[in-house]
Amino acid sequence: MNAMASEWVEIGPASEIPLRGARVVKAAGGDIAVFRAADGAIFALRDKCPHKGGPLSQGIVHGHGVTCPLHNWVISLETGEAQGADKGCAPKIPVRIVDGRVLISAVALTSRAA
Repeated sequence: MNAMASEWVEIGPASEIPLRGARVVKAAGGDIAVFRAADGAIFALRDKCPHKGGPLSQGIVHGHGVTCPLHNWVISLETGEAQGADKGCAPKIPVRIVDGRVLISAVALTSRAA
């Protein structure tokens, strides 16, 4: 197994993640939400709002942010940080695109979210 294969796990083509939407990756360390913004940028966060644990994958994606479906907190897809006056952070998951395929950190699949 090469270093790329051991450090990154392919989850599929970027085109299978809906624009302004998300796909959930089930992981031992907690679900991961993989988002695709309208501009095609791909982001990954733990699928848990820092406020009340709402499923960010079910939120509304706008720009490079997502609005939690429970209490309307806006979370930056770039940093995981809550925006505005809200405080908290959804852990960011390392993601990369190789030949149109989405890869996420292998460590994130097994590590428990903070």
